[in-house]
Amino acid sequence: MSITRNAYIFLLLLIVVAVGLLHTFTPTDQLVLHDFYRRVSYFPIVVAAILYGIRGGVFLAACTSLAFIPHLHHFYHLGPSAYLSELPEILLYFGAGIVTGAIASREKKLRIKYQELSRQLERSYKKLHKQAITLVDAEEQLHASQKLSALGQLSASLAHEVKNPLAAIRGAVEILADDFPPDHPKHEFSEILLKETSRLSTTVEEVLRFSRKQQPGLESPRLEALPQVLERVVTLLDNNFRKKNITLKMEIPSRMEHVLIDGDKMAQVFINLLLNSCESLERNGTIEIKGKGQDEEIEIVFLDNGPGIAKADRKKIFTPFYSTRKEGTGLGLAISSRIVESYGGTLTVHSPDHGSGAVFVVSLPILHQDAGA
Repeated sequence: MSITRNAYIFLLLLIVVAVGLLHTFTPTDQLVLHDFYRRVSYFPIVVAAILYGIRGGVFLAACTSLAFIPHLHHFYHLGPSAYLSELPEILLYFGAGIVTGAIASREKKLRIKYQELSRQLERSYKKLHKQAITLVDAEEQLHASQKLSALGQLSASLAHEVKNPLAAIRGAVEILADDFPPDHPKHEFSEILLKETSRLSTTVEEVLRFSRKQQPGLESPRLEALPQVLERVVTLLDNNFRKKNITLKMEIPSRMEHVLIDGDKMAQVFINLLLNSCESLERNGTIEIKGKGQDEEIEIVFLDNGPGIAKADRKKIFTPFYSTRKEGTGLGLAISSRIVESYGGTLTVHSPDHGSGAVFVVSLPILHQDAGA
């Protein structure tokens, strides 16, 4: 910046010197040229006043006056009248420098003031924008709370209405199961019916707990081997996969065969994740389930090659009642996340790029592991 300012001063001084030399070496009878030189002399004065204020204008006016002295000397020999007619030009030089400098200084002060006001407005805007976001978030939370309150009022009657038919269905299934001994081909399906009616009953209770903001119950969890729970869930959803011709790949390391989890609760989580993937996929899609074991923690990864999840949706996907599908309730992932967190784990989602599939990761601390594991 200082180099540029010095370059401007040097250039203006060159103009002043050049005009002074032209005045000196141009014959005095060339009045038109001398009038032109006098007018040009105002240019460096005005520019200096604009750039540097009154000081710059007065300085260049003084330099211009010094360069004008040889011209005055020529006119001095022509008589007092000629000399005195040229002398007021010096006063006009200083007047131009002072007036232009004063206007430029005032403009500079106003510009600085407006810049400060602009910065204050920008800070106020950012603060207002932040408060607006907070207000919107609070409004969304209030809206969600209102929905939770309504759900809490309905859940008691819903639990009563659903549990009674479920109890009747379970009783009927238990009677029918007697016709299918363990070696019967349909015995597996009767077992699935019994387990799923029990799971549906606990799911209703889970919704009731969720609406009352209670933590999912952890009393005496029914521990099952991780592969067994996954196999049961996959068998249960097999018809959903076949309808869309979805290929399911499952890779669970042998070292995780003896890892135990809460079968009922984790089955609910796995079903929600697989159903979400299934509903997001077109025909001939692919879903992968991978297990990763560590010393104190396991990870069950669910991958699909569907459209993926937009970055904006990833931040809200576990929020109650938030759904990217019109027919979705927005509770499946919220309940799943709360179940996983109740066991000290985490449920996360990421998508490499929108359109490159979704990846859900269930991380759980190991509840119990057999000695042979």
